[in-house]
Amino acid sequence: MLSAVARYKQLLSSALARYFPRTTAYLRAEREAAQPRKPARKQARKKASGGKKSSSGKAARSKPGPAGIYPATRLKIEEAQVQAMRERVAQAVGAGLIGAPSDEQWAMILCRAPLTRIFAGAGSGKSSTLVLRVVFMLCHLQIDPQRLTVISFTNASCSELRERLQRLLDFWQYGQDARQCVRTFHAAMAALAKEQLGSPRWFEQLDEPAAEPDNPLTGARLRPAQQRLLKQAYQSAYAEDARFRLLSHRLLKLPAPQETQGRTAKAPLDACKLPGEFAALPLFELLYGQIDFAASLGIRLDHLDVKTLQCAARERDFIEAMQRFQEHFTALLHSQGLISFNGAFAQLSERLQRADAGKPGPALLALGHLLIDEFQDISPQIVLWLQAVHRRLHGAGERISLMAIGDDWQSIYGWRGSSPELFIDFDRHFPSRGRGKSTILLMGTNYRSIEPVLRDAEKVLAEVRSKQAKTCVAAKAMQPGDHGVKLIQRFDLGNGLPRLLEEIRAQCAHVASRPGADRTAVLLLSRRNEPLQQVRAQLDKALPVRALTIHRAKGLQAEVAIILDDCLPVEKHPLRNALYAQCGFFTGSYDQAMQDEARRLAYVAITRGVSRVLWYTRKAQGATQCLA
Repeated sequence: MLSAVARYKQLLSSALARYFPRTTAYLRAEREAAQPRKPARKQARKKASGGKKSSSGKAARSKPGPAGIYPATRLKIEEAQVQAMRERVAQAVGAGLIGAPSDEQWAMILCRAPLTRIFAGAGSGKSSTLVLRVVFMLCHLQIDPQRLTVISFTNASCSELRERLQRLLDFWQYGQDARQCVRTFHAAMAALAKEQLGSPRWFEQLDEPAAEPDNPLTGARLRPAQQRLLKQAYQSAYAEDARFRLLSHRLLKLPAPQETQGRTAKAPLDACKLPGEFAALPLFELLYGQIDFAASLGIRLDHLDVKTLQCAARERDFIEAMQRFQEHFTALLHSQGLISFNGAFAQLSERLQRADAGKPGPALLALGHLLIDEFQDISPQIVLWLQAVHRRLHGAGERISLMAIGDDWQSIYGWRGSSPELFIDFDRHFPSRGRGKSTILLMGTNYRSIEPVLRDAEKVLAEVRSKQAKTCVAAKAMQPGDHGVKLIQRFDLGNGLPRLLEEIRAQCAHVASRPGADRTAVLLLSRRNEPLQQVRAQLDKALPVRALTIHRAKGLQAEVAIILDDCLPVEKHPLRNALYAQCGFFTGSYDQAMQDEARRLAYVAITRGVSRVLWYTRKAQGATQCLA
């Protein structure tokens, strides 16, 4: 009977937390932040460290992964510090610098947990809240800016965050320059590489050296200098490795290579189509792309036994070709004083775990207190690097904390190794000491879109296999004529472009007459660039319209979102299925992950719209089938 009652209480508590979040997590966190810190009870600490043998065995089985390093005790925050922050924020609101934070935003700003997960839904104001959290840590908790780093996804988003942060720090009359606190993962890693790896030059920045390394997710295709180097490594592998020659011909479906004495064999430059990839590419580019993907999963190809992989012979051949090509490519990079981003992440993760790693330098110390935005888009490789960084700092006696902010519903970079599973299974990868777990906060109020848009967006997620349960609430009131997703079927861009252009003009006219409308009238979205280019060529440049891929539009909004997508089924990718199974981080296959990601991509597209969404497609399938 007791177990039934316990189950009932658990179900009731879960339902209340999901549908009435203001009564649960974030109000509890805010209440704790406002209270003086209580001293830890010695008896409880002794009990946790000296438990019975049977209970410790059970804990070990139920908590796989690395041992906990994050403190179970709360950050020391005094009531006077909280009150001072609230008063200064009120002054900033009065000065028109920021909007007044909501209760759930205050919970994040004042959070006392050293290990925190924040599920921040679309349009929840997480960026402005993140900036206020940094201000609180620097100005009121007196955390050294040389011990704090905010990670944002791209150089562009970092620039925006720096500007917001500096504006508020000036208002707070903070005397130090804290702009260097905001960086991308790759910029933070590059600073650490200067200390640990001797200031390497980056393969990804050949031809276009930048002040700070950017996230390669934002980059275009390989540049000429990169292609030349890859082609050189490919030719080297082909000329010197008879097995690689044979594998190359098999993959390209060419006759077996003719071995000639005294003459250097010339590598074939034929294009190769790999199942699951959108286009055929030269074999050296295709090999590099899959090597890059394997590295993002934390896989060391040089440690991989191909014979043990559960895959077909062709995939086994391809992975062996990847191994042999990587050996020549890495040697070529080394000979020219170059290294890839992935190579540096892997080397640093290994180096930081050595017993002779030495005293932490400034670049490593700067990563002590980490606040990471868009956490749902990190990869296993980044997880391994973060673990090594904080484990090294913990071993050196430094204080550490981690606040991860993201939304698993908006994870859309699985094709580059990212997965929302890493955010959902956060406690497995970033465990606290003892039996503690991360504090979870929910930011479910959407300040961007009207209610019907949010409900339609949630419909497309219904079949997603793994997701955090939450319900978003619209703060924006509806006006006459507003609507959720309007599905237009049997649409073909070749014949229907004039009709689409007429609709875009009509929507722009509607927005122009709408009180308080967004500055961008229409956001035209597609998974691919090709349809957008066709529309741009005929579109009146004077109209307040932006045409972007869904990936590039993430974080943006417009009064009306127009989506052009057929939601075609994702082609199966046997090679990546094998790599997914090998890495050990995920519960399902790559194909399953991509099916889920197609739904999340639809969610991201829909939630760009403020008051109207129109979706043009040939027929209702995939995500649009839920809306038909």
